[in-house]
Amino acid sequence: MNRLTVCLAALATSTLLLSGCAAAATPATTPAETPAAGASYPVTAFNCDRVVTVESAPERIVSIKSSATELLLALGVGDRIVGSAFLDGPLPESLETKGADLNVISDFLPGQEAVLGLNPDFIYGGWESNFTADGAGERDALETLGVGTYVSPAACKGERMPNPLTFDTVFTEIEEAGAIFGAAPAAADLVSTLRDELAALEPTSTDTSALWYSSGTTTPYVGAGIGSPEMIMKAAGLTNIFADVSDTWTSVGWESVIEANPSVIVLVDATWNTAASKIAHLESDPATQVLDAVKNQRYIILPFASTEAGIRNVEAASSAITQLADLNE
Repeated sequence: MNRLTVCLAALATSTLLLSGCAAAATPATTPAETPAAGASYPVTAFNCDRVVTVESAPERIVSIKSSATELLLALGVGDRIVGSAFLDGPLPESLETKGADLNVISDFLPGQEAVLGLNPDFIYGGWESNFTADGAGERDALETLGVGTYVSPAACKGERMPNPLTFDTVFTEIEEAGAIFGAAPAAADLVSTLRDELAALEPTSTDTSALWYSSGTTTPYVGAGIGSPEMIMKAAGLTNIFADVSDTWTSVGWESVIEANPSVIVLVDATWNTAASKIAHLESDPATQVLDAVKNQRYIILPFASTEAGIRNVEAASSAITQLADLNE
């Protein structure tokens, strides 16, 4: 089993040999500024509130959330995934073959028993909240069992939350994951391709205001100004009506949505919260029926898995551009 050593950032300036900790001192730079250590081992990365050092390539990986699973498949290490969970929708066509043998252990957040029963040596989670006592396990506790952990840097909270999230942050995660999982060349190729695709986008030139509607009926949960919704909408040329809210997603009142009266509504389509269900609510609720976007059915629909920080964000922006052009015909 591979041995991964995790040190809390608070220990980085004290006795690093405690509990077998082999990590270097905490870098002073932010995660986005911290380069991956390269294809050779050990690989050290500053991940949310801690230093993560990987001594050798993980061999038995559990992936949680589509963003993590899809990146591992794209890097060509899918044969090392012993279990995956919390997939937000079907895999994209480009990854269907690579993910044909995925062992999906839960449609939502798996518990420790299910995860540890797979004898993993590493868990890659899309959210910090994946690592709780009620979920896959707390990161410190997993470390004592010899199980390494890594959280998508875009999902870090507090001082380490990207502000704002940028495509460079997403690309840095891909490169860092490539180093951690022994797939640096594949990561470099993927980033190069995504950069080219991003540069080739032709965002709408019209002044188009947009609501990013993730979930909620009584109180909508919407895309705010510093996360992946804003990043994707900006790349598509859409003006987020809640761009001034310094958060990734936020809860708002329908009154503020009605006052802004967006030109289009971006609907997130998840298996557990479909775009169709949101359209049904918008078109049946007297409060939202007055919106011009609802009256004219100006909806842009994006798969949930393409809207969290990951390899499909450029694809999501491209799809938004195409769908908007169709609406404007």
